[in-house]
Amino acid sequence: MDKQQLIEQIREKKSFLCVGLDTDIKKIPKHLVDAEDPIFAFNKAIIDATAPYCVAYKPNLAFYESRGISGMMAYEHTVRYLRKYYPQQFIIADAKRGDIGNTSAMYARTFFEEYDVDALTVAPYMGEDSVGPFLEYEGKWVILLALTSNPGSKDFQLFSDSQGQRLFEQVITKSQQWAGPEKMMYVVGATRGEKFKDIRRLAPHHFLLVPGVGAQGGSLEEVCKYGMNEECGLLVNSSRGIIYASQGEDFAEAAAQSARQLQLQMKEILEKSGL
Repeated sequence: MDKQQLIEQIREKKSFLCVGLDTDIKKIPKHLVDAEDPIFAFNKAIIDATAPYCVAYKPNLAFYESRGISGMMAYEHTVRYLRKYYPQQFIIADAKRGDIGNTSAMYARTFFEEYDVDALTVAPYMGEDSVGPFLEYEGKWVILLALTSNPGSKDFQLFSDSQGQRLFEQVITKSQQWAGPEKMMYVVGATRGEKFKDIRRLAPHHFLLVPGVGAQGGSLEEVCKYGMNEECGLLVNSSRGIIYASQGEDFAEAAAQSARQLQLQMKEILEKSGL
């Protein structure tokens, strides 16, 4: 999916919601645990319930890898299901890969050829040659970690050089030499508030993937106030607040209600912004 197609989906659905499929076998409703593929059964129900209200899904690989082969089969079934029945949904593999070039090339082959996702989260620490292989695929996206919301992010990301430029700013500045806003997005945590202004100063036209709204305490209004651009430019992710809205047999209906509430807020924000 290219940038214009993503923008069209946002305008059509009046939503820039990304649903995070952080599916933990220990948290899914008990009546699903004995299913042949409980993780996929849960994901399928969540997808069917929330698809009208979102434009993207983001399965987090850690939750699938933790289950070994069965978990990775559930991940593959989830991606295949989305591709077949919801082809307009933007699929993000949240894997945070990043290694030497030939290893990154294999990661790129895995996610862009084998699984055929639209985008992959990538760690920039090892530099251009570790990110480059992911950028060789037409119509695929790299989502580079820039400014995350976890407490430890201050250990490195906010460090300043002798000119006062912080590490996350250096990442954004340097990475734009590798690819433009048609192929690269940035991860920026929803709790970053006014720092979105610093991000937008450096990357005014890029999409930002914003985790942390909902259970992690991020404010949708604040994210949009400082982070939205003339094309929207945001994919706001909510995981636990949607998929675990209920632990009972009504889990899918509860997820749909939570997703719809966010979508209605997004619709209002988009309309006020003239989008």
